[in-house]
Amino acid sequence: MAIQLNHTIVFSRDKKESADFLCEILGRPMAVPFGPFLAVRLDNDVTLDFMDAEGDVALQHYAFLISDAEFEQSFARIRARKLMYWADPYRSRPSEVSTDNGGRRIYFEDPSRHLLEIFTKD
Repeated sequence: MAIQLNHTIVFSRDKKESADFLCEILGRPMAVPFGPFLAVRLDNDVTLDFMDAEGDVALQHYAFLISDAEFEQSFARIRARKLMYWADPYRSRPSEVSTDNGGRRIYFEDPSRHLLEIFTKD
């Protein structure tokens, strides 16, 4: 059997708010309850299992490789929500889209302030 990532836990201030946010931005089906988690399934069968954190949330980074069409749709949802976004992970290029590697890439925050990234070319 090949080694594959199956799931990871995403600690959040409010698991429902964060899971719903990701599902909306990426156009995913609603998160599925699983024990104390809300699981967001990605196309490669990895799930992000959102869980309410006890205390402070350690900020993480999650990057999603998506198609050009999915980028357009997700980016439109980000703009419709008037979310801040950046062309770089250092947040030094606000309201810009990176095209440095021939694809498109932006960074934005989820409700728990995790830094999310969508990009079209690895």
